[in-house]
Order: sequence, then C-alpha cells, then structure tokens
Amino acid sequence: MTEPAETTSGNVKIPHAKAASFSQVLLSLRTWWRSEVIGTVDQQSVIAKRREDGLLSERYLFMTAMSGGIAILGLLLSSPAVVIGAMLLSPLMGPIMGLGFALAIGDFNWMKQAARSLGWGTLMAVALCALVVYFSPIQTITPEIAARTRPNLFDLLVALFSALAGAYAMIRGREGTIVGVAIATALMPPLAVVGFGLATVNGTVFWGALLLFVTNLLTIALTAWGMARLYGFRSSLTERQSQFQNFVVVAVFVALAVPLFLSLRQIAWESNAQRIVRAELQDIFDNRSRISQTEFNFDSEPITIDATVLTPRLRPDAQVQAEAALTRRLGETVKLNLTQYQVGTSSTAAEQAQLSAAREKEEAAARQRAEDLAKRLALVAGVPEADVLVDRQRRKAIVRAQALDGATLATYRALEQRISATEPDWEVEVLPPPGPLPAIRFADGEPTTDGHKALELVAWAAKRIDAPVVLVGSPVEAGPAAEILAELGVTARLERGTGVLQARWGEVGAE
Repeated sequence: MTEPAETTSGNVKIPHAKAASFSQVLLSLRTWWRSEVIGTVDQQSVIAKRREDGLLSERYLFMTAMSGGIAILGLLLSSPAVVIGAMLLSPLMGPIMGLGFALAIGDFNWMKQAARSLGWGTLMAVALCALVVYFSPIQTITPEIAARTRPNLFDLLVALFSALAGAYAMIRGREGTIVGVAIATALMPPLAVVGFGLATVNGTVFWGALLLFVTNLLTIALTAWGMARLYGFRSSLTERQSQFQNFVVVAVFVALAVPLFLSLRQIAWESNAQRIVRAELQDIFDNRSRISQTEFNFDSEPITIDATVLTPRLRPDAQVQAEAALTRRLGETVKLNLTQYQVGTSSTAAEQAQLSAAREKEEAAARQRAEDLAKRLALVAGVPEADVLVDRQRRKAIVRAQALDGATLATYRALEQRISATEPDWEVEVLPPPGPLPAIRFADGEPTTDGHKALELVAWAAKRIDAPVVLVGSPVEAGPAAEILAELGVTARLERGTGVLQARWGEVGAE
C-alpha cells in the first residue's frame, strides 16, 4: 500500500492529501449550493413578483399617502401603536427591493422604473406629512419624533438584518415575514419626520430623519443585491463590471457606517455623562437626598445641565462645587443650573408628595414661560399665537413676522434682540419680510461704524430670510464688505457700480 505523497518545507512535512481534501469539501459545498439551493429557486417568478411590487400604480400612490398620513399623526400623538400601523401599510419596501434585484441582474430599465416609483412615493409622503404638520395645532417634538432624528450604527444593523430576512423571504417565496421586516426597518416614520422638519423649519430634525431614511433605503437595496447574487440570479454584467459593482457596494456601506459609528459613540458619551452627573450630585449631597430631575443640552456651548435635588439640608455651595467637578470629569465646560428643595426625612409619603409638587411646579412654570414667550412673539410679529413655533425641548421659538407699517429690517432685528435678552435660555428667531437692505458706508477703505452695523444687519437678515445677497458698488469697497459678510456666515455676490456701496437681494439660483 502506497503512502500519501508529502511536501517538505524546512523541517515540516505537509501532506498533499489534507490540501486535496479541503478543496474537495469546498467543491462539494459549492456543488450542493448550486443544485440544492440555487437550483430550487424560480428566478423568473421572483423577478416578475418584484417588478409588480415596484410599479408606479394608483394603489401604490394611495397606500403611500395613507401610510404617511397615519405615520405623522402617530408621531404627533406620540403613539407607537399608530406608528406601527403606518409601517404595516407602507408599500415602499417594493421599489427599494426592486432596486436591489435590478442592480444584481444588471437591468437598468427596471432600476429606473423602481427609482421613479420610490421618488414619487417619497415626495408624496413628505409633502403630505408637511401639509398635515403645517395646519396642525400640535407642532412639538414628541419622543417618537426625537427617536428618529439621531441615527447611529445600530440603525444600520437593524436595517441590515431586516433586509436579509426580507430578501430571503422574497427569494424563497415565504413573504409572510415581510410584515415583521417592514416594522423593523421603519421606512415610513422617518419620512414623516422629514415632513415635520420641513414644515417646522427645523434643520436638525429634517436632516437627522433624512439620514435615517437614506440609511434604511441603501441598506435594504444593497442587501437585496447581495442576497440575489448569493442565490445565483443571472447578470448581464461582465466580470470587470461585477467587480466594480462589488467595490461600489462596499464603499457605500463604509460611507454609511463611519458617520453612524461616530453618532453612536456620541450617544454613548452622552449616556455616560448623564450617569456621571447623577453620581457627582449624589456625592455632594448626603444619602437622604434625592435627584428629582435632570435635563441636558449637549448641543450648547458650554454644556447646559438643569438639575433638581430634594434634600433635607440645603447646600449653598453645591452648584459651584458640582460645576467644577463635572467640568473636570467630562473634560468639557459645564454650566449647571441647580435647584434645591428642602424636604424632611420622617415621612416617605410626605417626601413623595413634595417631590410630585416640585415636578408639577417646574413643568407648569416651563409651560407658562413658553406660552408667555409665544404671546409676546405673536404680538411683535403681528400674527396669531398659533403661528409661533415653540420647541420646549430645545428651547427654540420661531415666528414669521407680517409686514408692519414703517418697520425696517433693523426694527425686526431690534424686536428679536429685545425678546432674546429677556429669555437668555431660549433661541429666538424673528423672520422678517424681505425689506430693502441698507447702504454700507466706507471711509479710508474701511467700513465706518454705521457701515459695520449695516453689514451685521445684512448678515442677520440673509440668515433669517434665507435669500442671496448682492453687493453693488466699487470692488475696492465691495471686496472687504464681502469678506466681512463671509466671516458672519453669509456669501455675497459682487456687482460693479458707482456711488455708495449698496446691498440688495439677489435672485435664488443666480450665479
């Protein structure tokens, strides 16, 4: 009996039989996959069904509109049950899966058809949701809305696993699980939040929700592409085109994963910061004290923390001591607003009553303050109180002012500054009508004091109205003025002219 051949590498002998057996196992697995798995898939039937689901039909548009309407109402009411109902109705899964399968087989006409269906459905959902929010008396950011404004890496993983399940169910003909997939990926609620951000002119909400929707969309489409390729769906692409396609897909996943990972890291840091804040406050007070409420604003500079402590003994130095400790622990400058309520220790029931009373008092005070701010803004802007957008969570108030007799842009800015001075914890914006912009006077090649004030007014008005600015005058004066406006965050277009440098509104889209 012959011994198996061996290959010598230094002092180590590697039998050829082991390498051969491993190759045979791989070949057997590949043969089994092709015959027992790929061979049992009716590719023509799957493709026909996917084409049908992605058609731009009357039913598709109607169900998209109804799903969007239900979703935005559920978000405004902060009702998870209603939001889930919208997910179940949403037909957006069809064209998104169609994109993935069309990409896998290289059918560009199908890709264009699926993209057109997805585009029209998306625009219809966003427009309807924005319209509902615009005419709704409720325009506050509820927890259901806030939950869809900060996507992170976990959202991508949820979309990935859900898309794997959905694509498998479609390929194997077990589409009963698609209901659960639709709930998990949540395609419609992010679109509804995009409409909310559009109607309330809230860029943070708009872009955060849009990123979540794009994350789900691309993850589902590209996962469907991967599953279709894995199950051997025939492609008309050359080998070089397929390799380029693979590279692009991996690049898209990486491009999505990096910012979402950074977002997840920031969320983890904020969660840890909240734990540190509570621990530091508890260390400053004795064990009989209780931390009633903490509110954080990590977007502000410095970080703002509002905390309420129920304690049997008041500590006048607690706020200063806690601010120093938190700044040291977090590595960021912290502004702490600490409220202390003195409570007894003999009766737990009494303490609970005082705790409830303190919370109710704080909530009532915050609500009353927001209502008073809305009334004052409505009065100075000449609009009904319902036209004032108040976000209590982010402490931001916006009102679009009516044209008032004799009022200039400087008048509206002064009104905004006057109200902002009385509410230092709030971000107040008065959006003026697009009135005439001021002349900008120069002396000795530099803006005069009035010229600097005029430039500041131009920058403020351009940001509030969101319209382009044109500087008409000598380049010797227009150039420095444009640089000052750029430092203030406004880009201006220059036009040659004579006389005093004049700012005016430009046409949107003009070069």
